Amino acid sequence: MTDPLLPGDDRIDGHTLDELSDYLARGRRPADPSIDDSPECRAALAALERLSRTTAEALAAEAENAPLDEGWVSRILDGIRLDVKAGRRIPVVHPDPAADLGLTEGAVRALIRSVGDSIDGVLVGRCRLDGEIETPGAPVAVHIEISVRFGEPLAEVATRVREAVAAELARHAELAIESVDVTVTDVRDERRDDGGPA
Repeated sequence: MTDPLLPGDDRIDGHTLDELSDYLARGRRPADPSIDDSPECRAALAALERLSRTTAEALAAEAENAPLDEGWVSRILDGIRLDVKAGRRIPVVHPDPAADLGLTEGAVRALIRSVGDSIDGVLVGRCRLDGEIETPGAPVAVHIEISVRFGEPLAEVATRVREAVAAELARHAELAIESVDVTVTDVRDERRDDGGPA
């Protein structure tokens, strides 16, 4: 089903996810400045690298006769497409009134994805910032959907993601974070058929 929030052509700064994935598979050779110099493409490449590592684990489990649910992969890819879009501009306060500084909503979502993905067994699917992020001091609610590896304690993992994201946002983004809500939308079963770990 097409996500109404995604651009019609699913392009990230002129490139499809397939093109970016192929570029990674070639070891980023030959170098492509239209990709390497694009913050959106670099964020997508980083997310694709993390997804690739997790997908390789799932494929290894599939080789041991455990079926691979590809639905979670599609949901992660949809989240990557959406997250790397620039989105709204978040002002950054500076003592010089002539300075006009800001960061993009996409950069904040990429930070959230990076923090969540760095937690063992977690992959971030969707991330949404609700609130008037373009107004300094306005309350903002962060909503994150995650995929968790089978066997991980879900409540504990969600708490770790929530705390890590809140800490990084406090450190790097001038947002009045009212809440960080984490929803587990997928559990990736990477077990063998005998029930043992993959």
